[in-house]
Amino acid sequence: MNIGEAAAASGLSTKAIRRYEEGGLIQPRRLPNGYRVYSEADVVALRFTRHARELAFPLAEVKRLLELWRDRGRASAEVRSIALQHVAALEAKAASLQTIAGSLRHLASACHGDSRPDCPILEELAR
Repeated sequence: MNIGEAAAASGLSTKAIRRYEEGGLIQPRRLPNGYRVYSEADVVALRFTRHARELAFPLAEVKRLLELWRDRGRASAEVRSIALQHVAALEAKAASLQTIAGSLRHLASACHGDSRPDCPILEELAR
């Protein structure tokens, strides 16, 4: 199938498919004229990638997970370790975002939000 058909079958854009190919996640066959030909296995790998990206896995981790998925002799312990490390990173990011939201909430509560030019939000950003 061509890239448009692979995009429709995988739920990804053609741009994303090209990016994933450049990143080495898939390697479609090339015809003599340079056109890419995607197999059903490529589409399955693209769907896998889309799901992993929806779970916010970085591309390097997606690539490793794809390698493990393709390796039938893999140890599930490595997959679990990758997933738990990702959970820890997501939780740290969530905590950081909560702190940022709290800071902004505090600044917004200190702002009068009226016609006066005084604004603690802008003053804090200028520091």
